[in-house]
Amino acid sequence: MAEDTQAKLGRYRTAPFDSRFPNQNQTRNCWQNYLDFQRCQRSMAARGADPAPCQWYFRVYRSLCPTSWVTAWDEAREEGTFPGKI
Repeated sequence: MAEDTQAKLGRYRTAPFDSRFPNQNQTRNCWQNYLDFQRCQRSMAARGADPAPCQWYFRVYRSLCPTSWVTAWDEAREEGTFPGKI
C-alpha cells in the first residue's frame, strides 16, 4: 500500500479528476481536500503513524486552492474559529 501511494505521488502533476466534483468550479473540491488533509494529519498523529499518506491531500489542495484561502484557513484553525469539522 505504501509503495502504491509513493508511486502515485511520484507521478503527481496536478489534481486528478474527482467524480464527486464534476463541475468546472472546483471550490468544494479544494475545501474537501483541505479538510481531508487536516483530518488525516490528526488521525495519523493520534495513532503515532507515519503521515506520508496525507501528502496526497496536501498536494491536491495546494494545486486547487488559492494561497490566500489556505492562509486564512490556517489562521482560523490557530485561532479556534475554523468553521470546518476536523
